[in-house]
Amino acid sequence: MNPITITTYNIHKGMSPLNRAVKLGGMAEALKAINPDVLCLQEVQGQNLKRAVAFNEYPEQSQHEWFGEYLAYADTYGKNAQYEYGHHGNAVLSRHPLDPKHNVNITVNRLEQRGVLHCEIYPEGWGCPVVVLCAHLNLLHMDRVKQYQAIIDYIDGTIDQDAPLILAGDFNDWTKKSTKILEALGMTEVFHHLHGVYPATYPAKLPVLSLDRIYVRNLKVHHATVHTGTPWANLSDHLPISAVVSMAD
Repeated sequence: MNPITITTYNIHKGMSPLNRAVKLGGMAEALKAINPDVLCLQEVQGQNLKRAVAFNEYPEQSQHEWFGEYLAYADTYGKNAQYEYGHHGNAVLSRHPLDPKHNVNITVNRLEQRGVLHCEIYPEGWGCPVVVLCAHLNLLHMDRVKQYQAIIDYIDGTIDQDAPLILAGDFNDWTKKSTKILEALGMTEVFHHLHGVYPATYPAKLPVLSLDRIYVRNLKVHHATVHTGTPWANLSDHLPISAVVSMAD
């Protein structure tokens, strides 16, 4: 059974850290070089009328569709935050067949609209779908505690206990408390499992905080890495992380 590679990346709405330049082209080229099977993206701009006017290179189409065309992947999008001139959310892209399921609203205050995008992918030869949840959580730990519980309740009530499961995204978990909470689900953080530490992913130019994670259940972890250096330090304000996984024995 062939392993698959999953990459999670907060793309900062396709902009440089200070929002002075459009970085979508560089991001797409760099992601193509990684060549993941599944891509979980956060802060994906579904529409931004202001930037479409301000930047000639800003695509008219939604960013998940733009990445999907560039990488030749199936794509799906969950809108979390809507405002007068546009909206943004999470996206999942896959080279394998992709079945969108639900966008779970985990918003707990008016300032941060957050969600978990649920879909299933069908890797060739696996014989069963893999559940993929793409998440973006709040900045404050007290808010995240409520969101962890919402995620736990959703998984317990919706997803088969024996199904292969991936939960990936921007957890904003600089306090490193999410793993202990998510142990209730029997989930393993891939980087900590292999290396004994959490991946430093923010800020991209000098990463010191571990905000981005990949958790798995009923899957074997073969490899986990943070993508550092050139070109990643000059793209988003986050670094992407990747993991290679296969069905558990």
